[in-house]
Amino acid sequence: MQNRDVRPPDGGPRELVEFYLLDHRTTLGKVIDIALMALNLCFVGIFVFETYSVSAETRQLLWAAEVAIACVFALEYVLRLYGAPDRFEEATDVYTVVDLLAILPTFAFLLVPGLSVFALDIGFLRALRVVRFMRFYRFTRDEEFFFGSISVHELRVLKLLLTVLTIFFVSAGVFYAAEHVANPEVANFGDAFYFTVVTLTTVGFGDIVPLTAGGRIVTTGAIISGVVLIPWQASRIVREWTTDKVSVTCESCGLAYHDPDASHCKACGHVIYQEYDSR
Repeated sequence: MQNRDVRPPDGGPRELVEFYLLDHRTTLGKVIDIALMALNLCFVGIFVFETYSVSAETRQLLWAAEVAIACVFALEYVLRLYGAPDRFEEATDVYTVVDLLAILPTFAFLLVPGLSVFALDIGFLRALRVVRFMRFYRFTRDEEFFFGSISVHELRVLKLLLTVLTIFFVSAGVFYAAEHVANPEVANFGDAFYFTVVTLTTVGFGDIVPLTAGGRIVTTGAIISGVVLIPWQASRIVREWTTDKVSVTCESCGLAYHDPDASHCKACGHVIYQEYDSR
């Protein structure tokens, strides 16, 4: 019912652009959300597929698709800056920075003289391309999605899962960039991903080992990231699921989560009566 009442603002074009880029409830807002997510999946898939042996014709098609998708994301980037109330704040937002980093390698091949379409062995640019996976974080900015809303608990579980996948994917991509030339055991992204999963889960079969200094640095960084980020997000989920609090926000001071039998806010004393059975 609420979805039918959602209307775009009556302001100018900037307000309309901002509304539809953030909206998840109108038909156009949902279409934009689904299209951007589908394009991001293709963008990530192209990066992975290019690490395998493919024909020259297929590689040309992949490159054309990558350029087309990068142009769409560049337009999205410009529109976000255009529609933002504070453009500097939007430009320095972590999600916007990731959006820019995700398309820079593609445009570098297009605009920088001397870089061939197939010059994909340049370590820095190949490593930077894996950042495009982090664009998925933009879709977990709040609890609203094109299919509806989810709870805060579910959103945090989703972010934990995305954090794990991001560590695996980005580490595998950078490891591949550092190792695939010198290491015959790392022939494609699948080999690098296998090594990353085996290493970060502490299984450590030893069938693939880093041979370069860059590969060792990437492996060390991935292990540290996994040790720090995953338990940190998991602890937040466990803490919320095990705490004996009720999700009630004080109307006076805004303090959220109170004891089940609280009738007054413990911060300001405002009445926050909650129905509670003393049995």
